[in-house]
Amino acid sequence: MRKLIFSMNISLDGYADHTVAIADDELHEFASDLLDSVDIILFGRVTYQLMESYWPKARKDPGATKSMIEFADKINAKPKIVFSRTLQKAEWNNTRLVKDNIVEEVVKLKRQRGKNLSIGGIGMCQEFMKLGLIDEYWLLVQPVIIGKGRRLFESLRNRISLKLVDTKTFNSGVVVLHYRADKE
Repeated sequence: MRKLIFSMNISLDGYADHTVAIADDELHEFASDLLDSVDIILFGRVTYQLMESYWPKARKDPGATKSMIEFADKINAKPKIVFSRTLQKAEWNNTRLVKDNIVEEVVKLKRQRGKNLSIGGIGMCQEFMKLGLIDEYWLLVQPVIIGKGRRLFESLRNRISLKLVDTKTFNSGVVVLHYRADKE
């Protein structure tokens, strides 16, 4: 059975805001390696539109580094599913739009053979957390305190037990926390 892997950049005070991420080569290499462990990427509409606005054309960005281009090539080639009731079409390469039965679709995907599934973003992930669908958490804690925004776990009302699998510290001060959901 596939695992659903959640990854997110967060501030030290728990806010999810991609604009505070230190998006250096080390972070892009890490994200690229994480993509190697999955064969389908799942998005909600907001995260999909954010990612789709840059990565398909990253090769044309004169400021793109080698690690960014490598990540762009991988994410552009991967099959993607965007879950949205409001999006009319998904134009990013290898993307399928799912409008209904989102939870059933994720459960079906998890039961299939293959590499793991990846998901990022806040809204849909909070719902998946509540339903116990997320198997692994990769939290990239950025060395900033921002004091505002949307907290990653703000809508959770029940405890989710986790087991620490690994930690890693980047030269930038980013700390990667890798947890496995303790579903026992």
